[in-house]
Parts: sequence; C-alpha cells; structure tokens
Amino acid sequence: MSMTGSLTHPPMGWNSYDYFDTTVNEEQVRENAEYMARYLKPYGWEYIVVDIEWYSKVAGQSRDKYQYVPFGELEMDEYSRLLPDVSRFPSSKDKKGFKPLADHVHDLGLKFGIHMMRGIPRIAAHTKTKIKGSDLRADEVADPYSICPWNPDMYGVDPDSPAAQKYYDSLLELYSSWGVDLIKCDDICRMDAKSAKAEISMLHRAIKNCGRDIILSLSPGPAIIDEHDFYKRNANMWRITDDFWDNWESLKDMFDRCRKWQPYVCDNAYPDCDMLPIGMIGKGFGQERNTRFSFDEQKTMITLWSIFRSPLMIGANLALLDDETFKLLTNERIYTMARSIRESKEVYKDDRFIVWEGRSLDNGYIAIFNISDSLQHDIPVTIKQGSIEMWSGRVLNDLDDMSIAPHAVIALMTE
Repeated sequence: MSMTGSLTHPPMGWNSYDYFDTTVNEEQVRENAEYMARYLKPYGWEYIVVDIEWYSKVAGQSRDKYQYVPFGELEMDEYSRLLPDVSRFPSSKDKKGFKPLADHVHDLGLKFGIHMMRGIPRIAAHTKTKIKGSDLRADEVADPYSICPWNPDMYGVDPDSPAAQKYYDSLLELYSSWGVDLIKCDDICRMDAKSAKAEISMLHRAIKNCGRDIILSLSPGPAIIDEHDFYKRNANMWRITDDFWDNWESLKDMFDRCRKWQPYVCDNAYPDCDMLPIGMIGKGFGQERNTRFSFDEQKTMITLWSIFRSPLMIGANLALLDDETFKLLTNERIYTMARSIRESKEVYKDDRFIVWEGRSLDNGYIAIFNISDSLQHDIPVTIKQGSIEMWSGRVLNDLDDMSIAPHAVIALMTE
C-alpha cells in the first residue's frame, strides 16, 4: 500500500460527534484532549478528532428542524477552502485555522484530526471563488448534480475538471500546514455519488503529495466489500456500517459485518466499526443520556472491535466519564490486545455463541460472546487451564463452572 499515512495498529482516540453533534467548540476539544493526555494516553488512546461542521457559523441552530442548517453561513478563505468558525474556535482568528489547536494537542503528546465533507463548498461555486494554483474558479470545479443527500454544504468535485486535483491538493496543503494527523472524509465511503471513487483517489494523491503523514478515514458505510482492494490502496480506514448507536440489535449485526470483512484487515488498512457510543452521549442531538448499552454490552462491543482490529474512537464526553466507563477505557490487557494482535477470525457461531480467536507475537486470545438473551453455561470451546479473563483479571482454574451472562463476553488471554 502506498498511502502516506502509516499505521501498525488501528487508531485509538476520541471523536466529538456522539456527544456534541455539530456544535463542539475549542474549549470542549481542549478539555477532552487534556483529559485524554492525563488519564487515557498510557493505554494507547491518542487521537483527538473534531467532527462535522466546524466551519459552520450556525451549527446547532434550529436543531428541532435541521441537523445541518441549509443556506447557513460558513467560514471560508479566498481559495474556496473551509476554515474553523472563529466564534467557536477563537484561536483560529486571522486565518490561523486549526494550527493553534493542533499545536496544543501535539504539546500534550497526542494527535489531531478533523472531519471534512467530500467536494467543494456550494457557496464557493455560487460566488465563483478562486482555486489555489489554477486560473479556474470554484464553479468550474464543482459538479452541481453531485450532492450529498443529507448535508447541504457541498457540491462534489468534477473529476474531469483540470483544477479538480489542484483543489484537493490545496486542501491538503492547508491541513498539513495546520498539523492535521487524521482526516475523516464524509459522504464518500459507500460511493453514493458517481464521482466518489475518483474523489477518494484524488484525496489519496493529495495526501501523498502534501509532505505530512496523514491518516485517511472514509465515511459513512457500509463500505462496498467488492472494493476492498481499492480501499486498501487509497485509505487507512473505512466504515463498514452507517452511524452506529447504542442498541443491542445494531451491535449483534456487527458480528456479521466483522466476519465478512475479517479477511481484508491488515496493517495500515482497517475496516471501521464506527465510534464507541459509551458514557455520556447525545447532547448535541437534544437527548443527552448515558449510553443505553448495559455494562456487559459495552464490554462485548469493545472486545469485538479490538479482536477484529477495528479503529477505536470514543464517543463520550470524556469530561463526564463515570468510574465504570473509565474502567472500560483503561483495561491494560484489552488495549494491549487491540494494539498488538496480528491476526484474528471468527471460529464458531450458533444461535447462542460467537467465538473469535486471535494472536499477537506473544499471546493467543479467545473471545466467547453470548449473543442470546439468557444465561449460558455450556461453553462451546476448550479453554486452557490458567487462561486469564482480561476484563476481570481472573485466572481460570475451574473450567467446569463457567457461565456467560446475556449479551456478555469472556475475553481470554491464553498464553
């Protein structure tokens, strides 16, 4: 794979979307970054990602009608490139962009990521603003018929325009100058628009040419499984589901998705199960709540994501973590597995159990999931005496007395 971004294990971090929706501001990003640096970094958590509409001056307004306000004012430079809304990100004033915030995140020993939408701002096309490095204007790059069905901010880029690649190159030049380490590009992964595949390739080339090691994440899913080689050549992670939220049926469905995508997981290329909706979430959506997942379901989710080698992105507002959620995010055995596992696969499935096995250079791992709604006793695999149950730290010596609660998991380190 020729991506500029280089990963030997799936990214682990925090994303603003599940709690803040479109409304996150600089103070809140700093607060979450400082919490991660102080409490979570030793366990492998390192990315701070600002999700959608950081450029909108009206984000969160009229939320009872719109998630993304149509015809809202956006912050943009003279080259048709979106900038952070200064009222929410005051350190971006005087066209500094995200550099001051990224510098702060880097000073904490963390990495900084941002969300972007596929394409070019509609307002840029309407006002015919410039494209850096080209005599053409935004209206000569935009495809007015290539639109996102759920967000009104952008037109797709016409791949046949002589300035199309120059536009994406200019975006990555800007993001590189800010110190961005990860880009989550939206409205692109499942290739709803006919130009999406070409735009992924343009992003890939722009990242290769920008002079900075930047990870490319594609969203939303479900990704097209027949395009697995294309995703591997052009991106580092790609969503295998639409937005994932906190209900058991969605989590149960993820087992099938992971089984189908498992053959295509490798270093630097990770099918992505989406963010972890744990802790306090939903405020920006008007329904602030603690996750609806039970404690056992949260352990099942984190274990599946980890043994499958999905990226791990926390959705909670870290500043509001309770002790129970904190323990979920600071289990050294689980996150050592997530960072070190080299291969894994589903080895057993019936209507009660799903079993995954995996290996790192030093250890073997077995995850036994109870997908039924009742307590189960007759575990369908043989377990070595002395295996360590990673969530509890318990050494299993009495293997005849094992049971698994509904929707729960036994996660074992076997060597």
